[in-house]
Amino acid sequence: MEVNSESSDCLRRVGLVYDDRMCKHATADGDHHPENPDRIRAIWQKLESAGIPQRCVVLNAKEAEDKHILSVHSNNHLTLIKNISSKQFDSRRNRIASNFNSIYMNGGSSEAACLAAGSVIEAAERVARGELNSAFAIVRPPGHHAEQNEPMGFCLYNNVAVAASFLLNERPELSIKKILIVDWDVHHGNGTQKMFWKDSRVLFFSVHRHEFGSFYPANDDGFYAMTGEGPGAGYNINVPWENRGCGDADYLAVWDHILIPVAKDFNPDIVIISAGFDAAIGDPLGGCHVTPYGYSVMLKKLMEFAGGKIIMALEGGYNLVSLANSVLACVEVLLEDKPITGSSEAYPFESTWRVIQAVRQELSTFWPTLADELPKKLTSCKASPLQLLISSSDSEDESDIDLHIGAANLEAVVQDALSKLKVDEDSHDLATTVLTTRRSELSKIDVWYACFGSNMWKSRFMCYIEGGQVEGMQKLCAGSADRSPPKEVIWKTIPHRLFFGRNYSRSWGPGGVAFLHPEINTQDKAYVSLYRITLEQFNDVLLQENGSSYEISSPLLDLAALNSIADKQSILVEALKAGWYRNILYLGKECDIPILTLTCSQSDLEAFKSGKLPMSAPSKEYANTLIRGLTEGKQLSEEDAIAYIREASTKPIVIPTP
Repeated sequence: MEVNSESSDCLRRVGLVYDDRMCKHATADGDHHPENPDRIRAIWQKLESAGIPQRCVVLNAKEAEDKHILSVHSNNHLTLIKNISSKQFDSRRNRIASNFNSIYMNGGSSEAACLAAGSVIEAAERVARGELNSAFAIVRPPGHHAEQNEPMGFCLYNNVAVAASFLLNERPELSIKKILIVDWDVHHGNGTQKMFWKDSRVLFFSVHRHEFGSFYPANDDGFYAMTGEGPGAGYNINVPWENRGCGDADYLAVWDHILIPVAKDFNPDIVIISAGFDAAIGDPLGGCHVTPYGYSVMLKKLMEFAGGKIIMALEGGYNLVSLANSVLACVEVLLEDKPITGSSEAYPFESTWRVIQAVRQELSTFWPTLADELPKKLTSCKASPLQLLISSSDSEDESDIDLHIGAANLEAVVQDALSKLKVDEDSHDLATTVLTTRRSELSKIDVWYACFGSNMWKSRFMCYIEGGQVEGMQKLCAGSADRSPPKEVIWKTIPHRLFFGRNYSRSWGPGGVAFLHPEINTQDKAYVSLYRITLEQFNDVLLQENGSSYEISSPLLDLAALNSIADKQSILVEALKAGWYRNILYLGKECDIPILTLTCSQSDLEAFKSGKLPMSAPSKEYANTLIRGLTEGKQLSEEDAIAYIREASTKPIVIPTP
């Protein structure tokens, strides 16, 4: 039954959709899962305790019609989701679900999915008609990962895409001709992006952790170069975070310098937010630090468009306390009955400014408002190394967090974590001491670092020692704490296969980068430049090679590990889970000093072989560094160096023979 409170007439009319039937979607065996019914129950309980439903228009949940789902999904997809909860699938439902990426299904999934999509349609139509100023659809399962013919990432139907298509194609009388979709879930909205890839009527904007394709959904779809196609070129905007830990300052910088300027030029008729709250502080999957205040300000800035016609549809968010508090903060902004309270004194990360500049440059041909370079006075305001260390200290692995903590206990845990982030003078001095205390024993041990890629060119390698960058690089290197040059440089050839993989790197942009096959093959020959450096410097290089610019208080490769590597032949650095070069290979000794190199893990190698990870030729700029290294090192002529790189770029990876 729809409830229209008496007090809602004197305020902005805000709709809320919630229905317990969406709680029927749960794991079949009762195992705990982050996307569970308690998510929407916690939100509703929080809103009720604050008296919010009485100040809003509570809408009835409605099931989506098949034709509306078919506007973005295939008939096969609809048939599967619509029927998966029927008894005929009881014996094979789990097996079917296991064929998809991060999906579970049970006897309540079909109804919940249909209600979720239909409820977002209902909220959107009410706002578009002017019956409501705005609305929040508290729905599950979420939707933004679901693609045309595939459920994935906890998502069955793409709720937001279904609603947007409904407004554009089924209700022309409402005059909704341009829709801004803002996806602030911590994961990229791959499904929504693909559904409007060629559609200039939808400006799709997603800000998300990407980390060069290593963060879920772990592909290149969320990269900033993915801007749309045909009529939709320029209408797809991705802001891909390079690291975890982004908070209010990072998101608001993106709002002010990318989203808001473009939205002003686009001038949407309505705004739909894929409102995931897994970037909220304390979320076990997101690893970011957005506060309820941050979400409030982001939403308030969006209310300046389309006369404040905004529909929010729940996506992710798995810390029940942060989730509920963030939704409450947003609904209070929609009601506009009290000022936003709070503040953010932090600065964005250096990587945030770098991403913002890259996105602005990529989109400037489509949106001239982004053409101007941001002033250095602005971009020089960035988070300190201490903030980077704190933000990077969270566990990446959701298994490290007890997802069974009750709401009350979880709130205490979050508050405890927040209290630890308060840095007074004494703790700052302690942190500085930790950051500046070098591993003196490691500085007395030498290793050979064997380089087979761009670091064969000494000038490029010295960026890891002295800091800086060479021509063609798109990213500055932090350098080592000990900036002493290598004591010696020699060349060798080794029986390993050189190949080029991935298709984009943060240091070089588009194009593949060099990897070394971890296994020996006497039929292969790779050139390596050996730099004699300290074990302390090697640890600093190891961090930089794997995209980590912050310092740590203990080495990733200590003396004990170094002494054992000759027996193990390799060590996989588990602390660098997303690193491309976290596999330390032992290549023997030279002058009784161990030779080490860095390459991909065995699992990544298998992914390259299967095609899950792309093989890609290097860019001209990247290839030139190898050519300069080989020619200046007097190993090959320029012609032979080019042929060497060409062969490595085109020859398929084969399994070494014994």
